[in-house]
Amino acid sequence: MVDVGIIIVTYNSAAVIGPCLDAAVATGAEIVVVDNASSDGTARVAARPGVRLIANATNRGFAAAVNQGFSALKRNYVLLLNPDAVVRTSLRPLCEACDLPGAAGACGQLVGPDGKLQVGFLVRKFPTATVLALEALLLNRLWRGNPINAAYRGFELDYTSRQVVDQPAGAFLMIRRRVWEQLGGFDERFWPLWFEDVDFCRRAADRGYCWYYTPDAVAKHRGAHSIFELTLEMRLIYWYGNLLRYSAKHFRPWGMRAVCLAVVTGSLLRVVIESAVRPSSRPVVAYGKVVRLGSRFFFGRGDAVRLGADL
Repeated sequence: MVDVGIIIVTYNSAAVIGPCLDAAVATGAEIVVVDNASSDGTARVAARPGVRLIANATNRGFAAAVNQGFSALKRNYVLLLNPDAVVRTSLRPLCEACDLPGAAGACGQLVGPDGKLQVGFLVRKFPTATVLALEALLLNRLWRGNPINAAYRGFELDYTSRQVVDQPAGAFLMIRRRVWEQLGGFDERFWPLWFEDVDFCRRAADRGYCWYYTPDAVAKHRGAHSIFELTLEMRLIYWYGNLLRYSAKHFRPWGMRAVCLAVVTGSLLRVVIESAVRPSSRPVVAYGKVVRLGSRFFFGRGDAVRLGADL
Protein backbone atom coordinates (compact mmCIF):
# COMPACT_ATOMS: atom_id res chain seq x y z
CA MET A 1 0.00 0.00 0.00
CA VAL A 2 1.53 3.23 -1.20
CA ASP A 3 0.91 5.58 1.74
CA VAL A 4 1.00 3.13 4.66
CA GLY A 5 3.85 2.46 7.04
CA ILE A 6 4.05 -0.19 9.76
CA ILE A 7 5.99 0.19 13.00
CA ILE A 8 6.84 -2.97 14.93
CA VAL A 9 8.53 -2.47 18.31
CA THR A 10 10.40 -5.54 19.51
CA TYR A 11 11.99 -6.71 22.74
CA ASN A 12 13.20 -10.32 22.82
CA SER A 13 10.66 -11.16 20.12
CA ALA A 14 12.68 -13.65 18.04
CA ALA A 15 10.19 -16.47 18.70
CA VAL A 16 7.20 -14.55 17.28
CA ILE A 17 8.44 -11.89 14.87
CA GLY A 18 8.77 -14.15 11.78
CA PRO A 19 5.07 -14.70 10.97
CA CYS A 20 4.34 -11.06 11.87
CA LEU A 21 6.89 -9.81 9.33
CA ASP A 22 5.80 -12.28 6.64
CA ALA A 23 2.25 -10.94 6.80
CA ALA A 24 3.34 -7.31 7.14
CA VAL A 25 5.58 -7.48 4.05
CA ALA A 26 2.69 -9.02 2.10
CA THR A 27 0.58 -5.89 2.68
CA GLY A 28 2.97 -3.83 0.57
CA ALA A 29 3.44 -1.25 3.33
CA GLU A 30 6.78 0.29 4.30
CA ILE A 31 7.98 -1.51 7.42
CA VAL A 32 10.20 -0.30 10.24
CA VAL A 33 11.22 -2.57 13.11
CA VAL A 34 12.55 -0.77 16.19
CA ASP A 35 14.34 -3.23 18.44
CA ASN A 36 14.88 -2.23 22.07
CA ALA A 37 18.17 -4.01 22.76
CA SER A 38 16.92 -7.58 22.52
CA SER A 39 19.31 -10.28 23.71
CA ASP A 40 17.67 -13.23 21.91
CA GLY A 41 18.61 -12.50 18.31
CA THR A 42 15.47 -10.55 17.40
CA ALA A 43 17.44 -8.06 15.31
CA ARG A 44 18.98 -10.90 13.30
CA VAL A 45 15.56 -12.41 12.57
CA ALA A 46 14.11 -9.00 11.62
CA ALA A 47 16.95 -8.15 9.23
CA ARG A 48 15.33 -9.17 5.94
CA PRO A 49 14.48 -7.60 2.58
CA GLY A 50 11.63 -5.13 2.74
CA VAL A 51 12.24 -4.29 6.40
CA ARG A 52 14.16 -1.35 7.82
CA LEU A 53 15.71 -2.20 11.18
CA ILE A 54 16.53 0.34 13.89
CA ALA A 55 18.54 -1.47 16.58
CA ASN A 56 18.70 0.48 19.84
CA ALA A 57 21.69 -0.09 22.12
CA THR A 58 19.45 0.21 25.19
CA ASN A 59 15.78 -0.39 25.94
CA ARG A 60 14.30 3.02 25.21
CA GLY A 61 10.76 1.84 25.94
CA PHE A 62 7.72 1.41 23.72
CA ALA A 63 6.78 5.10 23.48
CA ALA A 64 10.26 6.24 22.43
CA ALA A 65 10.52 3.38 19.92
CA VAL A 66 7.17 4.35 18.38
CA ASN A 67 8.40 7.93 18.03
CA GLN A 68 11.58 6.65 16.37
CA GLY A 69 9.49 4.67 13.92
CA PHE A 70 7.29 7.63 13.04
CA SER A 71 10.37 9.79 12.46
CA ALA A 72 11.81 7.17 10.13
CA LEU A 73 8.60 6.91 8.08
CA LYS A 74 7.06 9.58 5.87
CA ARG A 75 3.70 7.90 5.39
CA ASN A 76 0.37 9.51 6.21
CA TYR A 77 -1.09 6.30 7.66
CA VAL A 78 1.07 4.51 10.21
CA LEU A 79 0.10 1.17 11.76
CA LEU A 80 1.41 0.17 15.17
CA LEU A 81 1.67 -3.61 15.14
CA ASN A 82 2.82 -5.88 17.94
CA PRO A 83 5.46 -8.46 16.97
CA ASP A 84 3.09 -11.25 18.05
CA ALA A 85 0.27 -9.97 15.81
CA VAL A 86 -0.24 -11.34 12.30
CA VAL A 87 -2.29 -9.28 9.84
CA ARG A 88 -4.94 -11.46 8.19
CA THR A 89 -6.71 -8.94 5.93
CA SER A 90 -6.11 -5.88 3.81
CA LEU A 91 -5.25 -2.69 5.68
CA ARG A 92 -7.53 -0.65 3.43
CA PRO A 93 -10.49 -0.67 5.91
CA LEU A 94 -8.23 0.98 8.49
CA CYS A 95 -7.20 3.68 6.00
CA GLU A 96 -10.84 4.28 5.09
CA ALA A 97 -11.76 4.66 8.77
CA CYS A 98 -8.87 7.07 9.23
CA ASP A 99 -10.39 9.25 6.50
CA LEU A 100 -13.70 9.63 8.32
CA PRO A 101 -14.46 13.10 9.72
CA GLY A 102 -12.51 13.88 12.87
CA ALA A 103 -10.65 10.57 12.93
CA ALA A 104 -7.30 10.34 14.69
CA GLY A 105 -6.93 6.71 13.68
CA ALA A 106 -8.52 3.31 13.68
CA CYS A 107 -8.18 -0.22 14.95
CA GLY A 108 -9.47 -3.55 13.73
CA GLN A 109 -10.34 -6.89 15.25
CA LEU A 110 -7.79 -8.79 17.32
CA VAL A 111 -8.43 -12.50 17.57
CA GLY A 112 -6.52 -14.89 19.80
CA PRO A 113 -4.83 -18.16 18.82
CA ASP A 114 -8.18 -19.83 19.50
CA GLY A 115 -9.87 -17.62 16.91
CA LYS A 116 -11.97 -15.80 19.50
CA LEU A 117 -12.27 -12.03 19.56
CA GLN A 118 -10.10 -10.53 22.31
CA VAL A 119 -12.97 -8.68 23.96
CA GLY A 120 -11.86 -6.71 26.99
CA PHE A 121 -8.52 -5.90 25.41
CA LEU A 122 -8.97 -4.67 21.86
CA VAL A 123 -11.02 -1.55 22.76
CA ARG A 124 -11.82 0.03 26.10
CA LYS A 125 -13.31 3.17 27.59
CA PHE A 126 -10.87 5.72 28.92
CA PRO A 127 -10.05 4.70 32.49
CA THR A 128 -11.55 6.82 35.25
CA ALA A 129 -10.30 7.16 38.81
CA THR A 130 -13.05 4.75 39.87
CA VAL A 131 -12.01 2.15 37.29
CA LEU A 132 -8.34 2.26 38.26
CA ALA A 133 -9.18 2.18 41.97
CA LEU A 134 -11.29 -0.95 41.42
CA GLU A 135 -8.42 -2.48 39.44
CA ALA A 136 -5.95 -1.76 42.24
CA LEU A 137 -8.30 -3.15 44.88
CA LEU A 138 -8.83 -6.41 42.92
CA LEU A 139 -12.58 -5.80 42.73
CA ASN A 140 -12.68 -5.95 38.92
CA ARG A 141 -10.95 -9.32 39.05
CA LEU A 142 -13.18 -10.70 41.80
CA TRP A 143 -16.38 -9.38 40.14
CA ARG A 144 -15.45 -9.21 36.46
CA GLY A 145 -19.01 -8.55 35.31
CA ASN A 146 -19.67 -5.51 37.49
CA PRO A 147 -21.23 -2.65 35.50
CA ILE A 148 -18.22 -0.35 35.77
CA ASN A 149 -15.79 -3.00 34.58
CA ALA A 150 -18.16 -4.22 31.84
CA ALA A 151 -18.44 -0.71 30.42
CA TYR A 152 -14.70 -0.07 30.74
CA ARG A 153 -13.70 -3.27 28.92
CA GLY A 154 -16.40 -3.03 26.26
CA PHE A 155 -18.08 -6.32 27.11
CA GLU A 156 -21.39 -5.14 25.67
CA LEU A 157 -20.23 -3.52 22.42
CA ASP A 158 -21.41 -4.75 19.03
CA TYR A 159 -18.16 -5.86 17.43
CA THR A 160 -19.82 -6.58 14.07
CA SER A 161 -20.16 -2.90 13.12
CA ARG A 162 -17.84 0.05 12.63
CA GLN A 163 -18.09 2.57 15.47
CA VAL A 164 -16.36 5.30 17.44
CA VAL A 165 -14.46 4.01 20.48
CA ASP A 166 -12.38 5.61 23.22
CA GLN A 167 -9.19 3.64 23.46
CA PRO A 168 -8.08 1.08 20.86
CA ALA A 169 -5.27 -1.28 21.85
CA GLY A 170 -1.86 -0.23 20.57
CA ALA A 171 -1.24 -3.78 19.33
CA PHE A 172 -3.07 -3.11 16.03
CA LEU A 173 -3.67 0.61 15.71
CA MET A 174 -3.40 2.88 12.69
CA ILE A 175 -2.65 6.55 13.41
CA ARG A 176 -2.75 9.52 11.07
CA ARG A 177 0.67 11.14 10.88
CA ARG A 178 -0.79 14.63 11.21
CA VAL A 179 -2.32 13.72 14.57
CA TRP A 180 0.94 12.23 15.84
CA GLU A 181 2.73 15.44 14.85
CA GLN A 182 0.12 17.71 16.46
CA LEU A 183 0.32 15.80 19.74
CA GLY A 184 4.11 15.74 19.78
CA GLY A 185 4.24 11.96 19.57
CA PHE A 186 3.96 9.47 22.41
CA ASP A 187 4.88 10.58 25.93
CA GLU A 188 8.21 8.87 26.60
CA ARG A 189 7.85 9.24 30.37
CA PHE A 190 5.64 6.13 30.25
CA TRP A 191 8.70 3.88 30.33
CA PRO A 192 9.17 1.13 29.33
CA LEU A 193 5.55 0.11 28.63
CA TRP A 194 1.91 0.42 29.68
CA PHE A 195 -0.45 3.41 29.47
CA GLU A 196 1.49 5.23 26.75
CA ASP A 197 -1.14 4.30 24.16
CA VAL A 198 -3.99 5.16 26.55
CA ASP A 199 -2.42 8.56 27.17
CA PHE A 200 -1.99 9.21 23.44
CA CYS A 201 -5.59 8.28 22.65
CA ARG A 202 -6.82 10.45 25.51
CA ARG A 203 -4.80 13.46 24.37
CA ALA A 204 -6.17 13.07 20.84
CA ALA A 205 -9.73 12.94 22.19
CA ASP A 206 -9.03 16.07 24.25
CA ARG A 207 -8.12 17.79 20.97
CA GLY A 208 -11.50 16.86 19.51
CA TYR A 209 -10.42 13.78 17.53
CA CYS A 210 -12.07 10.38 17.68
CA TRP A 211 -10.96 6.79 17.19
CA TYR A 212 -12.73 4.20 15.07
CA TYR A 213 -13.08 0.45 15.34
CA THR A 214 -13.76 -1.51 12.16
CA PRO A 215 -14.46 -5.26 11.99
CA ASP A 216 -13.18 -5.45 8.41
CA ALA A 217 -9.49 -5.42 9.38
CA VAL A 218 -8.29 -8.44 11.36
CA ALA A 219 -5.05 -9.53 13.02
CA LYS A 220 -4.33 -12.72 14.92
CA HIS A 221 -2.74 -11.81 18.24
CA ARG A 222 -0.93 -14.05 20.69
CA GLY A 223 -0.59 -11.43 23.43
CA ALA A 224 1.76 -10.54 26.31
CA HIS A 225 4.85 -12.29 24.93
CA SER A 226 7.30 -9.60 26.16
CA ILE A 227 5.71 -9.43 29.61
CA PHE A 228 7.00 -12.92 30.40
CA GLU A 229 10.52 -11.52 30.03
CA LEU A 230 9.96 -9.32 33.09
CA THR A 231 10.45 -10.28 36.71
CA LEU A 232 7.63 -9.89 39.23
CA GLU A 233 9.20 -6.69 40.55
CA MET A 234 9.50 -5.23 37.05
CA ARG A 235 5.89 -6.01 36.13
CA LEU A 236 4.55 -4.43 39.31
CA ILE A 237 6.74 -1.33 39.22
CA TYR A 238 6.10 -0.64 35.53
CA TRP A 239 2.35 -1.34 35.66
CA TYR A 240 1.54 0.56 38.83
CA GLY A 241 4.10 3.29 38.20
CA ASN A 242 2.60 4.16 34.83
CA LEU A 243 -0.95 3.73 36.12
CA LEU A 244 -0.09 6.35 38.74
CA ARG A 245 1.62 8.56 36.17
CA TYR A 246 -1.49 8.44 33.97
CA SER A 247 -3.67 9.28 36.98
CA ALA A 248 -1.49 12.25 37.93
CA LYS A 249 -1.57 13.53 34.36
CA HIS A 250 -5.28 13.18 33.59
CA PHE A 251 -7.28 13.15 36.83
CA ARG A 252 -8.19 15.91 39.23
CA PRO A 253 -6.11 15.93 42.44
CA TRP A 254 -8.80 14.17 44.51
CA GLY A 255 -9.18 11.45 41.87
CA MET A 256 -5.45 10.93 41.57
CA ARG A 257 -5.07 10.62 45.35
CA ALA A 258 -7.98 8.18 45.53
CA VAL A 259 -6.14 5.99 43.02
CA CYS A 260 -2.94 6.30 45.08
CA LEU A 261 -4.77 5.15 48.22
CA ALA A 262 -6.32 2.24 46.31
CA VAL A 263 -2.89 1.19 45.00
CA VAL A 264 -1.39 1.27 48.49
CA THR A 265 -4.36 -0.57 50.05
CA GLY A 266 -4.52 -3.14 47.26
CA SER A 267 -0.79 -3.80 47.49
CA LEU A 268 -1.00 -4.44 51.24
CA LEU A 269 -3.91 -6.83 50.66
CA ARG A 270 -1.93 -8.69 48.02
CA VAL A 271 1.04 -9.06 50.35
CA VAL A 272 -1.17 -10.69 52.96
CA ILE A 273 -2.92 -12.98 50.46
CA GLU A 274 0.14 -14.03 48.47
CA SER A 275 2.29 -14.54 51.55
CA ALA A 276 -0.38 -16.83 52.99
CA VAL A 277 -0.69 -18.84 49.78
CA ARG A 278 3.03 -18.94 48.92
CA PRO A 279 5.31 -18.10 51.84
CA SER A 280 8.01 -15.96 50.27
CA SER A 281 9.68 -12.60 50.75
CA ARG A 282 9.26 -11.71 47.06
CA PRO A 283 5.70 -10.32 47.34
CA VAL A 284 6.67 -8.26 50.39
CA VAL A 285 9.64 -6.70 48.59
CA ALA A 286 7.79 -6.16 45.29
CA TYR A 287 4.62 -4.68 46.73
CA GLY A 288 6.63 -2.67 49.22
CA LYS A 289 8.11 -0.82 46.26
CA VAL A 290 4.62 -0.25 44.85
CA VAL A 291 3.48 1.18 48.21
CA ARG A 292 6.41 3.62 48.11
CA LEU A 293 5.48 4.62 44.56
CA GLY A 294 1.86 5.23 45.58
CA SER A 295 2.99 7.34 48.51
CA ARG A 296 5.29 9.47 46.38
CA PHE A 297 2.56 10.20 43.84
CA PHE A 298 0.07 10.90 46.65
CA PHE A 299 2.33 13.62 48.04
CA GLY A 300 2.92 15.17 44.62
CA ARG A 301 6.40 13.80 43.98
CA GLY A 302 5.42 11.65 41.01
CA ASP A 303 7.22 13.77 38.39
CA ALA A 304 10.54 12.83 39.96
CA VAL A 305 9.86 9.10 39.76
CA ARG A 306 12.14 7.12 37.44
CA LEU A 307 10.72 3.63 37.29
CA GLY A 308 13.94 1.89 36.31
CA ALA A 309 15.64 3.28 39.40
CA ASP A 310 13.07 1.61 41.67
CA LEU A 311 14.19 -1.94 40.84
